Amino acid sequence: MKNNFVHWFRGSSPYIQAHRNKTFVINFGGEALQDENFQNLIHDFALLTSLGIRLVLVHGIRPQIDARLQNLTHPARFHDGLRITDDVALQCVKEAAGFVRVEIEALLSMGLLNSPMANAELKVASGNFVIAKPIGVIDGIDYANTGAVRRINSAAIHNQLAQHTLVLISPVGYSPSGDVFNLSAEQVATAVAIALNADKLIFLTEQSCLDEKGDLIAQLTTDELKHIPPVPLQRGVFNAAIESCEAGISRVHLINRHIDGALLQELFTRDGVGTLISTAPYETCRSATLNDIGGILELIKPLEQQGILAKRSREKIEMEIADYFVIERDGLIIGCAALHLGEFAVLACLAVHSDYRGGARGQRLFTRALEKAKQSHVKKVFVLSTQTVQWFVERGFEPCEIENIPDALKVLYNPKRNSKILFKNIE
Repeated sequence: MKNNFVHWFRGSSPYIQAHRNKTFVINFGGEALQDENFQNLIHDFALLTSLGIRLVLVHGIRPQIDARLQNLTHPARFHDGLRITDDVALQCVKEAAGFVRVEIEALLSMGLLNSPMANAELKVASGNFVIAKPIGVIDGIDYANTGAVRRINSAAIHNQLAQHTLVLISPVGYSPSGDVFNLSAEQVATAVAIALNADKLIFLTEQSCLDEKGDLIAQLTTDELKHIPPVPLQRGVFNAAIESCEAGISRVHLINRHIDGALLQELFTRDGVGTLISTAPYETCRSATLNDIGGILELIKPLEQQGILAKRSREKIEMEIADYFVIERDGLIIGCAALHLGEFAVLACLAVHSDYRGGARGQRLFTRALEKAKQSHVKKVFVLSTQTVQWFVERGFEPCEIENIPDALKVLYNPKRNSKILFKNIE
């Protein structure tokens, strides 16, 4: 158990450094406040703030509004996913927003010695940061006091964040004429994130984003997200994620709030537990640069110790860096390979991180190498292997005796390793 903690804590340290002084906007629905685990979420918010993260929370109030309307036996009316806010509903909106805001502020103010927030002394600010306008009449439907974001007072929010104050925003907007409008919490969170140029926008959702088999979808581009049919609860979040990314927010996270500690796991582990939305894939296969040498050395070191790969010095890799390509995942080099070109090609140093095998990454590197060999018009690709011969045979390589290989390759051959020599003709 101790070793697991040490391993996790060491693994989280790069993220602690990376997230410090960054601005995160986090949205969660009014349902979260009614959950018995909401206090744990509050503790996680406090922890993020203590780690130097500039935090803006945007909360929802839909179930609280519905409960008040039900007590008044007044119908809750919706069209196209938006509430039609008549005068009675607006009064319920004001009451719900005030109640939820005060409840959250009270929880964020806790400082009991036996709680995770001991001596936290969080400062919380809320106010008229959102300037709104009425939606009006759309397709013959009068949305009454339902509004849309007109402008975010980003300067005022930045001023609070600069003073290490957590900012709490309700889905209510105000007009210059003094009117109050009911807003979509997802739309407010999106507008705030864009206005602040936030580093992350995080939606704590009611369910995970799953594929057809029921497995978590770890990453999606905005183009991919547009082709996923959302369930009703996800439609607003999906639209908000797409809008945010296309407006310049580099990363949007969808995290199932019902998973205890999901926010911390998503932010401080490499793989997380949610779905990352971005305009481009966050795992890429690309040509290596000199900045990748440290990552390549760290990746191949265990394989060198096991005798799977021949040892390579930093100087050798630096001299041959133009021959390398890597798979990078969120800043970590998780795969690499080199293709040394001449009259023939030699595929070398094919390696995948032990935590990321099984995802066809080795095949991805292999395919990239063969494409480069074809573009270079070489006729054969050779490989020297001690423990992965079968993997290459399955991909069309054939055994070859040392006396039949080119002289230039004979010079590179180390008899002490006794590697098997294989080749593949390039069509």
